[in-house]
Amino acid sequence: MPAASRIFVSHLSGIAVFDPNGDQVGRVRDLVAMLRVGRRPPRLLGLVVELSTRRRIFLPMTRVTGIESGQVITTGVLNVRRFEQRPTERLVLGELLDRRVTLVDTGEEVSVLDVSVQQLPARRDWEIDRVFVRKGKAGALRRKGEAVTVEWSAVTGFSLEEHGQGAESLLASFEQLRPADLANVLHHLTPKRRAEVAAALDDDRLADVLEELPEDDQIEILGKLKEERAADVLEAMDPDDAADLLSELPEEDQERLLDLMEPDDAADMRRLMQYEERTAGGMMTTEPIVLQPDATVADALARVRQQDLSPALAAQVYVCRPPDQTPTGKYLGLVHFQRLLRDPPFTLVGTVIDQDLQSLRPDTPLPEVTSFFATYDMVAAPVVDESGSLLGAVTVDDVLDHLLPDDWRETEFHLAGEVNHSE
Repeated sequence: MPAASRIFVSHLSGIAVFDPNGDQVGRVRDLVAMLRVGRRPPRLLGLVVELSTRRRIFLPMTRVTGIESGQVITTGVLNVRRFEQRPTERLVLGELLDRRVTLVDTGEEVSVLDVSVQQLPARRDWEIDRVFVRKGKAGALRRKGEAVTVEWSAVTGFSLEEHGQGAESLLASFEQLRPADLANVLHHLTPKRRAEVAAALDDDRLADVLEELPEDDQIEILGKLKEERAADVLEAMDPDDAADLLSELPEEDQERLLDLMEPDDAADMRRLMQYEERTAGGMMTTEPIVLQPDATVADALARVRQQDLSPALAAQVYVCRPPDQTPTGKYLGLVHFQRLLRDPPFTLVGTVIDQDLQSLRPDTPLPEVTSFFATYDMVAAPVVDESGSLLGAVTVDDVLDHLLPDDWRETEFHLAGEVNHSE
């Protein structure tokens, strides 16, 4: 989405939300933000959207492609489960407006009339950056010249305390940590604190962190979540990691969670769970970049630029005949990222594929997968079935996870792990 101009949230209340086809899916009823320690501007997490059925759902900002001309455009992917506010979240219209805060420079109390949000340059993150306030005592009539717009950092009374002990403050303190480092923090907390922090994380963040935790911690955290939320978190995880975690649960728990997932996600999980863990099929992800042969290099580069992709998955695209969702039509070959950079944007990917590199079978054992990666200097490899359909891709990080000792995460090389967090 192109960089957006500053938008005051009062202008977003009640505006229509549309899918990519132009069909209205609901209206904006509030915005959800996460406060930060000190005077750092809050992150805007998403929108509370009211559907035609009156149900209110959460729409992440990552699924908003445009805010313009009094409307919100989405990717069309909606989770219709009822919105539930979490401890670290604040409703912008419901909780931040009309609040009494203090101007830093003068110590004067003011009332919040509005706040503005803006998308950060070259990123998908949004922040609340400015506050529109009215000077004077609470309840006093507005007088000309008394309303001013100031930077978020120019007021106090919103943000978290620097030394709070709740999960809210702990999360804010470690917001900038990579998932692996935050996982190390969680691993060293008491079970009670670990559950509090996990409950307060948003689904995508918790999914990323779970992927980095030891198996025992994963099972413990998942077991303390409500089943509907546990299913949402599993959907947000990489399919191979989610399938591994599901495989460790009792069969009746597996089925309950699979029944709560979206059908396509559940189908991916069931397919992955059929393979032995230490095989190419057991390690692969079902979500590589798949293109049809008439796609262009420009199309491929646009897919590679997606922020959510790991570096290993972004290293190459896989070319298949339709359908292009795994399991695909006939697998034709792959195109390395470096090759994409060398060819003109209008070049068809079907004309530049590497057809010489052999693929892995889903039952290929771990030692052979490891030899394949070492022999061909690969960071990802296609997994193809006997009929020639692409099933997924194995990435080097998944291979390393299976080669390292089970307790490798216990090593104290993370900065986060050196910090002591009391209950």
